[in-house]
Amino acid sequence: MSAAPSPFPYRLVATDLDGTLLRDDHSVSRRTRDALAAATAAGAAHIVVTGRAVPWTRPILDDLGYRGLAVCGQGAQVYDAGAHRLLTSVTLDRQLAGVALAKIEAEVGPLHLAASRDGLDGEVLVGPGYEVVGGLPATPFTDASDLWSAPLNKLYIQHPTLTTDELADAANGAAGGFVTVTMAGEGIVELLPLGLSKATGLSLAARRLGVRSTDTIAFGDMPNDIPMFAWSARGVAMANAHQELKAVADEVTASNEEDGIAAVLERFLK
Repeated sequence: MSAAPSPFPYRLVATDLDGTLLRDDHSVSRRTRDALAAATAAGAAHIVVTGRAVPWTRPILDDLGYRGLAVCGQGAQVYDAGAHRLLTSVTLDRQLAGVALAKIEAEVGPLHLAASRDGLDGEVLVGPGYEVVGGLPATPFTDASDLWSAPLNKLYIQHPTLTTDELADAANGAAGGFVTVTMAGEGIVELLPLGLSKATGLSLAARRLGVRSTDTIAFGDMPNDIPMFAWSARGVAMANAHQELKAVADEVTASNEEDGIAAVLERFLK
């Protein structure tokens, strides 16, 4: 007689989107879908935790048929995907953000800027020279006053010569006391409300689900996932992950192209 399968040890599976749950073509493999469905059938909830604000996240979730809670905007927003409703939202203090930008530019020179406006339909404003990664929808601006004319979740910064890592380090050194600086991918350095992280939003969503950090396994690929790993019981980095995340992960799985999430979940579901 074969032994009964061991119960799935987690009640919450938290996954980043880009470079983690999504393959490079922005699809989710059948194997990964099946593994997440099996974890859900075993009593776990699946929650997406992404740096994308809701307007950049909603089309992907709709395409996936995702109906649960999602943490968006690096933890700034908790979104009910089934109801298409924003449950919580944290905005950036625009005065502090202006001080932070001035301090960073005093250190490294002029920056290329973009900004994510608050709300379910908040636009991403993109200034001259800023390159939007992945061709996502954005609205150009040329008048700097437009940047500050409505509540924001975050600012994006790019530099004409510094690498993404160099810019993130310089920005944190110059303005880390005014805003949270995070790197969410190549070419993506963000200025957030001070103290905000993916862990902030994940903890709020988990509380709504009645789940604790000790019940959570998290998957990610970039330094912005470090706080989520610190909050969760287990952090799993993808093979394609940034070295800073791999350094703090409990394990490294296969890449997003090779069903890394499924490989881990299947092991626990046996």
